[in-house]
Amino acid sequence: MFVIGLDCADPRLVFEQWRDDLPTLRQLMEEGEYGRLQSCEPPITVPAWSVMLSGKDPGELGVYGFRNRADYSYERMQIASSLSIKAPRVWDILGQHGLRSVVVGVPQTYPVRPINGWLVSSFLTPPGARQWTYPASLAEEIDDVLGGEPYEFDVTHFRTENKDELLDNIYRMTRKRFRVLHYLLDKPWDFFMFVEMGVDRIHHGMWKYMDPAHPKHVPGNPYENAIHDYYVYLDGEIARLLDRLDKDTVVMVVSDHGARPMMGGFAINEWLIREGYLVLHEYPDRMVPLEKVAVDWSRTTAWAAGGYHGRIHLNVKGREPQGTIPPSDYEKVRDELKAKLEAMVDHEGKPMGNVVRKPDEIYKTVNNIPPDLIVYLGNLAWRSVGSVGLRRLYTFENDTGPDDANHDWEGIYILWDPRQRLNGEEKHPLPIAHIRDIILEILGLRVQ
Repeated sequence: MFVIGLDCADPRLVFEQWRDDLPTLRQLMEEGEYGRLQSCEPPITVPAWSVMLSGKDPGELGVYGFRNRADYSYERMQIASSLSIKAPRVWDILGQHGLRSVVVGVPQTYPVRPINGWLVSSFLTPPGARQWTYPASLAEEIDDVLGGEPYEFDVTHFRTENKDELLDNIYRMTRKRFRVLHYLLDKPWDFFMFVEMGVDRIHHGMWKYMDPAHPKHVPGNPYENAIHDYYVYLDGEIARLLDRLDKDTVVMVVSDHGARPMMGGFAINEWLIREGYLVLHEYPDRMVPLEKVAVDWSRTTAWAAGGYHGRIHLNVKGREPQGTIPPSDYEKVRDELKAKLEAMVDHEGKPMGNVVRKPDEIYKTVNNIPPDLIVYLGNLAWRSVGSVGLRRLYTFENDTGPDDANHDWEGIYILWDPRQRLNGEEKHPLPIAHIRDIILEILGLRVQ
């Protein structure tokens, strides 16, 4: 099985808008099966790929985003690395049966762990990492493949106004990745999977140039076709990989979530301050992250983290160091916040369409320390801005640098099986599979 992971690839672009411009993907669709892939909650890279490859939901994994609370203190956060994933993933299960895997760029594979095969770490690999491949000697092989040029895990500073430089960096990174993939195809493998992050980076960096629905779109701009051209380039690269596969190899193309235009940002901690839930010793004179502000925890009820979705944490007596909410009032406060957030209006006074979820109601179980509420602002139309000092609730500038896109609920899947050629009939509406099951079911694996 050969799995092509395109982080953030959107079904509307692949299946509809640019279908005829992507001959490789179109052929896989016409000869196979394809549809929308329902992402997990939250629909973000971490934990979505691990959900796909373990069959566990984020609560079971105990991973709710890139950064998670390390304990019930107010300060300690930790990056969700490979060490956060206790459940076996596909290559672990296959390895137990003597099957060999090649894994390249799959999120949450750093620090690298031994596998029965070969592994190249992902975009979360820190600069100067001592070991980023398994076996360690594979790094030397990759160095030879690239002629001494450094392998690139991610695009540096993809939130930049220099779009020419961004495009150069995305293409350079991707070209190197495909050179390495061609080399690794010669290894003896049963399961091969890679994830290309360039799609995600070009969406976040350049969506407004492509999409007329984006509030900052300018018709006729010089980057109008930049995302389209990158998809076309990837389609060609994929074709060259597929040409080298045996005729009995199952091919799958998947993305972890889709993309949509970001309408703006909502300053969620500013709102908590205004509503009296978050109390500061002193309001900052400029916009700064919440961790750089002196919070009066003895008078604070709730605080929040920013990102493509919002995460609200409650200050509970006996749980947090200076908790203010009696445990008996926990659900009352959660329900109150949920109701207020879901009733919110946008900057024009129209219903914002926020969706607020309780982790214990959406996951099979809840491990580690989840947020008390998960908030999808505008059901993912708006970003959660965690910084304070803005002095307003709505903003159209991102607090962490330019970003044009938010994530969307559905990614893609395309399944091409040489043993089951289909007649290319298009189904309406497109079938929907769930990210938790898609690969495991095809491989016939059952996860306890």
